[in-house]
Amino acid sequence: MAPPWPERPDAVPLRFPAVPSEKRQRQRENAAARQAAIRAAQQRRANRRRGIIFGAAAVAVIAVIALFVSQTTKSTKKNSTATTPSTTAPAAPTTTVAPLPCPKLDGSSPRTLKFPAPPPTCIDGAKKWTATFDTTEGKIVVALDTSQTAGTVNNFVYLALYHYYDGTQFDRIDNSIDIIQGGSPTTETIADPGPGYTIHDEPSGKFTTDSSGQLHGPFTSYNAGDLVMARGAERNSGAAQYFFVAGPKANQLAQGGGPYVTFGHATSGIDVLQKVEALFVPCASSDTTCLGGKPSHTVTVNSVTITES
Repeated sequence: MAPPWPERPDAVPLRFPAVPSEKRQRQRENAAARQAAIRAAQQRRANRRRGIIFGAAAVAVIAVIALFVSQTTKSTKKNSTATTPSTTAPAAPTTTVAPLPCPKLDGSSPRTLKFPAPPPTCIDGAKKWTATFDTTEGKIVVALDTSQTAGTVNNFVYLALYHYYDGTQFDRIDNSIDIIQGGSPTTETIADPGPGYTIHDEPSGKFTTDSSGQLHGPFTSYNAGDLVMARGAERNSGAAQYFFVAGPKANQLAQGGGPYVTFGHATSGIDVLQKVEALFVPCASSDTTCLGGKPSHTVTVNSVTITES
């Protein structure tokens, strides 16, 4: 049977039957779409690979940075700890300066004027202690009071047995309050630096200060012959200077409760004290180390001898 269209003389049989034009166009479009889809899928896979690589690289970079920062911070903290001084001062080490040992009762200890610390306990408070002042005006014998003022007596005995008072002067007389003061071996004035320490007022805990700053204490009167610890304006500032009471005017010191510690009383030699007070001459206005007055001539305490019984 003849084909439905005329044959060309040079026609070559087609391997496949001819495809109408529209169908072929659709096939081309479908093929192009498939190729585009393939290329898109390939692009997406490539993008994912790049994203994975980039993400891994970013994580690695972040890890490296984090490690660097961590190491730098640790180093900085270490260096800071090693080189930056603390803003809080370190606590001072607790040190105890040992006092000089108790001097010998026989008076053979060397004369000493400076001490590293207050004295240890050197006296037996159950015994009686006596101090004898040998002065250029006569002797004054004092019974020391260990019943109320054992610490002050201990301090005085300690200094006396180290010959602290030997060769010193009565450097102050104040006849307006009937006192004679001494115990200043370095300067022979009330401005003497003292032995290098201070002691507590006694009886301990019995002194108070009122709202006006007035110091009150247990000593409400003073009598001729009393041996009293001198001190500065502050509490617990006594050390070595002392004064004798020579008359009744000293009771002015007791106003407000009496802030000066009496630690002994003269059993003989009150007449010597009154004789020394009679030597009073007022201070020169230019003398800033003089308070009240001085003796008209030097009165020396040759020695202070301590005995126990």
